[in-house]
Amino acid sequence: MRILFTCGGTGGHIYPAIAIADKIRRRHPEAHILFVGSERGMENTIVPAEGYDIERIPASGFNRRRLLANIGTLRNAMRGSARARDILDRFRPDRVVGTGGYVTAPVIREAAKRGIPAYIHEQNALPGMANRMLERYAEKVFVSYPDSVQAFRSREKIVVTGNPVRREFVSAGLVDHRPALGFSGTDFVVLAFGGSLGAHVLNEEILKMVPRLPAAEIKLIFVTGKRYYGEVAQALSGLPGRELVTLIAYAENMPALLSVADLVISRAGALALAEIAVCGKPGILVPSPNVTNDHQNHNAAAFENAGAAIVIRESEFDADSSRLADRVLRLKNSKEKLNAMAQAAFALGRADAADIIYEELNLESIQPGQE
Repeated sequence: MRILFTCGGTGGHIYPAIAIADKIRRRHPEAHILFVGSERGMENTIVPAEGYDIERIPASGFNRRRLLANIGTLRNAMRGSARARDILDRFRPDRVVGTGGYVTAPVIREAAKRGIPAYIHEQNALPGMANRMLERYAEKVFVSYPDSVQAFRSREKIVVTGNPVRREFVSAGLVDHRPALGFSGTDFVVLAFGGSLGAHVLNEEILKMVPRLPAAEIKLIFVTGKRYYGEVAQALSGLPGRELVTLIAYAENMPALLSVADLVISRAGALALAEIAVCGKPGILVPSPNVTNDHQNHNAAAFENAGAAIVIRESEFDADSSRLADRVLRLKNSKEKLNAMAQAAFALGRADAADIIYEELNLESIQPGQE
């Protein structure tokens, strides 16, 4: 049995693929699993660390503002398709699964041309153009939200699965991680992060929030993103309230961090929200306004409408005050509101997403002789 995954760019595309691959590896230890990623994306670090092989192909997106910059993109598209053909011919997969990123399109298209069953997964509430275009090549299209179904033409292909998250998030709450992380059972812990790459504007707002929080009552885990860690650490060193902050560049133990949090401050990336929901955590969401197709605002709205989160947009930030501090303190003092948000978040979570996708791949039908 040979399964090929294609994904790239950010953790939001990579970790769902890993969650599905982990499910397959648990059920079929003999399976050969290969990832195909871009040449410079985070997948080149994350995928090998998770124990999977990866090959790379050229891939980049179109620049809508600078048309001449797309000459390189077209060149990458041709080289990427040729490289995808080579990998498919050598690896001979029984299934191909794409979970997003520029690298997904050429691999899915070339797989479909060879008659290899191909599948795609859409993480966001509002499906992007790439997956809508790839629908024609896919056996099945997995979506994370029921409302996403209407964005596609072939309704019979669509399966609502939720967003696959790694098993560690599902089981994180079974262990009390607070002592190991230096927190007591009575600490009110706020976890703040801006996605796998970090977020400059959100980091600045969190820094502005710190002096306005009572250090004796609140503990803050602040994940800055690697590229912002130095500047945030320097800015934080001179602030009142520094003692309430645990500063982290990149959260390698996110399941444990989420399990100890009473409240989460986050961007509204699809994977982050899936992990927050599976852990049943109330959130304050600050969607990025700089994401293609305004994905994060749509994702945040789905959580806000369900009562699982409060949404603050960057346009609402004020230089002379801290909306974040105000919201954190209000929620801290309203246990009833926090509990209701936590229950609503948990209801949105799909701990079985990887299981549903596994069943839809119909791997049991692959005959041993097909390898």
